[in-house]
Amino acid sequence: MSQKLAIGGIALALVAGGAWWLSSSMHAPDPVEQLTPLGAANAQETTDVEIDTSTIVEMTMGPADAAVTVTEYASFTCPHCARFHSDQFKRLKADYIDTGKVHFVYRDVYFDRYGLWAAMVARCDGQNRFFGIADMLYQQQGDWVVREDPIATADNLRKLGRVAGLEEDTLEACLADNAKAKTLVKWYQDHSNADGVSSTPTLLVNGEKYGNMRYSELKGVIDGLLAE
Repeated sequence: MSQKLAIGGIALALVAGGAWWLSSSMHAPDPVEQLTPLGAANAQETTDVEIDTSTIVEMTMGPADAAVTVTEYASFTCPHCARFHSDQFKRLKADYIDTGKVHFVYRDVYFDRYGLWAAMVARCDGQNRFFGIADMLYQQQGDWVVREDPIATADNLRKLGRVAGLEEDTLEACLADNAKAKTLVKWYQDHSNADGVSSTPTLLVNGEKYGNMRYSELKGVIDGLLAE
């Protein structure tokens, strides 16, 4: 079996219960409990295994001691998230993150297997390239996602990773890291359950939960907190 097929085989087993198709909606197609790393046959065994999620690095921008913290839950395969990042996020970054007024936290959501693969590529070089690759993933979402062709999608993600400067061996190791994949899934489940996230994008502004909103609305929320 070729290396590429082996990676595809591992990745195909990451989502169980038939919840592995790509959803065009911003809502999860199935409960998060169905998103497991080993496949339906081993789902119960997986839930019984303790997974240490402390190794997962939070992807952040802006000073940690900023007066306002904005946490975004988003999926790389969510069209609404792509639009958010092409509009609201760019303005949020320029007006508040780059000026030190907001601490921004990005948390991956895995409603489908492609979103998980994309996150593994984005996280391949830690924080060094994450937001640059994330920007590419959202800008080119319509190109790298091939809904009914996981092999083409995986190859497109490889190409994107190489364009971003990832070495071939490093990229393949990241995609084949089953332990990391399982840990990411558990990390996602823990956070999304704790914060009641069922759709993307979801924003937390100083802990208060909001759905997708216009930039003027988000700006109003942030300005109100900064004025306190």
